[in-house]
Amino acid sequence: MSLAMALSLPAMPAVAHVLRAGRRRALAFLACLVFGLIASGLVGVAAIGAPSVGLGANGAVPPAPAAATPGVLQELAQARAVVHVVGQEPLALGAVTLPYHWDRVHPGRAGQAEFELRFDVPKGGQGEGEPPYGIYFPRIGNTAEIWLNGTLLERLGDLNQPNTADYSRAPQYVTVPPQLITDTDNRLIIRLNADKGRRGGLARPLLGPQAEVRPLYDASYRMRVEMSVIIAAFSLLVGSLALALWITQPESEPVQGQVGPQSNALYLAAFLAEYCWALRVGDVVFNRPPLPWPVWTVVVTVAFAGWIAGVGWFCHCVAGWHQRPSARWVKWGLGALVVTAMLAASLTQLFDNPVWLTVWLGMANLIFVAYALLYLWRALLHPQDRTRLVVGLIGTVNVAMGVRDWLAIRLAAGSLEVNTWIRYSSVLFGLALIVIMIHRFRAASQYARELTQQLSERVATRERELAQSYARLENLARDQARQQERGRILKDMHDGVGVHLSTAIRQLRSGATSNEELLRTLTDSLDQLKLSIDAMQVDPGDVGAMLAALRYRLEPRLRAGGITLHWTVDELPPLARMDVGDARHLQFLLFGAISNVLQHAQASHLSVSAQRDHGPEGEALHIVIEDDGLGFEPALTPGKGLQAMHERAAALMARLDIVSSGQGTRVELMLPINPPAPKPASGPSAASS
Repeated sequence: MSLAMALSLPAMPAVAHVLRAGRRRALAFLACLVFGLIASGLVGVAAIGAPSVGLGANGAVPPAPAAATPGVLQELAQARAVVHVVGQEPLALGAVTLPYHWDRVHPGRAGQAEFELRFDVPKGGQGEGEPPYGIYFPRIGNTAEIWLNGTLLERLGDLNQPNTADYSRAPQYVTVPPQLITDTDNRLIIRLNADKGRRGGLARPLLGPQAEVRPLYDASYRMRVEMSVIIAAFSLLVGSLALALWITQPESEPVQGQVGPQSNALYLAAFLAEYCWALRVGDVVFNRPPLPWPVWTVVVTVAFAGWIAGVGWFCHCVAGWHQRPSARWVKWGLGALVVTAMLAASLTQLFDNPVWLTVWLGMANLIFVAYALLYLWRALLHPQDRTRLVVGLIGTVNVAMGVRDWLAIRLAAGSLEVNTWIRYSSVLFGLALIVIMIHRFRAASQYARELTQQLSERVATRERELAQSYARLENLARDQARQQERGRILKDMHDGVGVHLSTAIRQLRSGATSNEELLRTLTDSLDQLKLSIDAMQVDPGDVGAMLAALRYRLEPRLRAGGITLHWTVDELPPLARMDVGDARHLQFLLFGAISNVLQHAQASHLSVSAQRDHGPEGEALHIVIEDDGLGFEPALTPGKGLQAMHERAAALMARLDIVSSGQGTRVELMLPINPPAPKPASGPSAASS
């Protein structure tokens, strides 16, 4: 990057943007600035002599130009000059050869100058019927007034207000009415004010018909101004995108297919560099900077340093070197580069000596030439990393452009008409960032697809494993259910059929039992066996079906015993809370009540009713078994049958009431549909139980 760019273009105060980001890197960057203030005192200063200005031989007025051919462009290279340097007496230089580079002739000084250029226009080259002429100034200023034959053509800024406007950054064009031009001895007077270190002066004007001069001006304006605006807009776009990525994307682990971690330090560096560069190259559209020139030159120089520091760190991140221990020193070095740029620009203005900036730019070029060569060499050693190789080539091209601009503008004599090249090559870094973002997006998308596929495979594997586990558990559950069913059947056989068969055997052995009693015992055993078989085919919660099975099995015995059955059973809701065990308790409880009627009551009528009831404890199934037999006193007739019935009712969380007053017996069962949850046991009684 040339010093001309550092002095003539604006910059963004990069430090302020970093501090506003509110990240830890802002503190590190500020520390770099403090370190740079100390390190800047080590910068060496060398004296560079100012080249002499091109004057006519022995200071004499050069001969008048030869008459030009009508319609041919004239390049006005000879002029008479009177110069007034601030703090000195006006000096008539006599004949000079343009371009007149103020900073070369009067380094570190400001002042004003008046140039008189004479030219002839042959007959036929002007007149009332001729098209207008034009004058194209590749560079003029910083502020200027343009006079032709005593008529003011254009005023570019105010000559009496130095360090304000700067019209030298863009080419200028002045239209000349043909009636102002004479055949011979036309006098073009240029009065200008030049600020120190601002590339003021006068380049060789081109005079000719507007149709020939205007295209030259338009081409120069497109390259120097419009292209700069396009580059600035592109840099703002890329910088804004990098800023958005830096804010939204956290630090992450390496992505598959990437060399180096996905650190958003790369985006921060790109944001700083692109914003600095956008404001620098975009400065060409502003004739008046927001600050006076002595202050503004420090700002634009720091902006240039921010750009090269950001680009350097960007390249460091692309190579993956920012994770190395040495990256700490690179950060400090880049911070020192920014601070020394500010110090060099300040010393240039303070001591009116451009050598400070010249030396600083030379050192920056030297450092980055070495860095670019090292970077490119390391990139060539890893050709598989194409991103790193491309960035290395782009960096080398930009360093070469910077060295060229430094030599052509800072050191070469008569460099007023020379323009910088690095403003155009800098676009390559923005393109490189876009390519890197696209590459990372594709790599992240590929990684996401592979991760999704891996997760899908793992989920499918887990589903298969879970299905196998569920199948094993289901088999175990079926086996356990079969074992429980076998146990329940065996228990029913033992408690029901087994007991009755044992009773029948004892009755036979005793020889005192009548055939009728033995038959009743065996019949009860058979009925219980049939009820057990029926229970296997009925839903445990279907109380209505259970009562129907009970009626089906016992009604023939009731009829044979001369007992009339009165059946009043409503449609009952299923009890979801009942399991197989609860169903067996209810079945045996009801069977026991009816069996007592058959064996002991000597009744002629038996009534069985069941309906849904709404009692004080909530909804319940109200089942009543009532006979008109002999009856008994429950308190005086304790037995295992009644005790078993109460135990089964307690297991069902139901209320059992048995009422008998000497004639008839009433067994009443309140079976809650949704019983309250049992309270946890506590206290001494619970402990003792």
